[in-house]
Amino acid sequence: MMRHLLLAAGLLVAGTAAAQDARIEVPYTQFTLPNGLNVILHQDRATPMVTVNLWYNVGSGREKPGRTGFAHLFEHILFEGPANVPEGAFDEWLEAAGGSNNGSTSTDRTNYYEDVPSNALELALFLESDRMGHLLGAMSPAKVDGQRDVVKNERRQSYENRPYGMASLALDSAMYPPSHPYSWPTIGSMDDLSAASYDDVVEFFRTYYAPNNASLSIAGDIDLDKTRKLVEHWFADVPAGRPVPPIDAAPAVLAAERSVIEPMTGQE
Repeated sequence: MMRHLLLAAGLLVAGTAAAQDARIEVPYTQFTLPNGLNVILHQDRATPMVTVNLWYNVGSGREKPGRTGFAHLFEHILFEGPANVPEGAFDEWLEAAGGSNNGSTSTDRTNYYEDVPSNALELALFLESDRMGHLLGAMSPAKVDGQRDVVKNERRQSYENRPYGMASLALDSAMYPPSHPYSWPTIGSMDDLSAASYDDVVEFFRTYYAPNNASLSIAGDIDLDKTRKLVEHWFADVPAGRPVPPIDAAPAVLAAERSVIEPMTGQE
């Protein structure tokens, strides 16, 4: 019996050592453009595909009470088409090249990505650089209003008109004080979305959607030197924005147990 235990222990130790030696490593190249854009490249030639992910360090935590929902609103606006891309062509051009794209927003970041065949890498870089550097040239009050209505409908569908949809919003507001940047929902409130002026939206973009507040990662079937030159070609002329200070919110503390009762009836 003792021999069996010793053998099992030895196999366990050997297996653990082998697992440690088989650690997954992801080699990458990282550099920063003069305008502050952080760039990360990873080569993986397993399939002839490339993923481009542009990560902006802005989420709902950067908003202010009374002006919430801006980061998520811009997730929609950026797909409308910047100055050099006709409205609707962003998706059409990528799909014609065999690619797909999407984006997402959280409390701390907004990201946009394209999955494309490796021969369409430059198309993805052009599209991302154009909306980073030239979105305001194509943005208008009418486009903002159109996407504002889309976001309102998304909120109705995902929260107001969904069973238990308001639960997460109620929990967040109960967990954090009203001034804390995590107390309001990423999608914003109906009142704030309605009250936001066009100038408010423009100022939010100028502050946070700049190369010095973003990271660009490109992974897949790429040539590292050629990809770096493409990144420099498409992004180097985008001007840097003002420095963005870190969020300095006071820690949220619950001093006692709290119970929350949320009405089940939907309302706008």
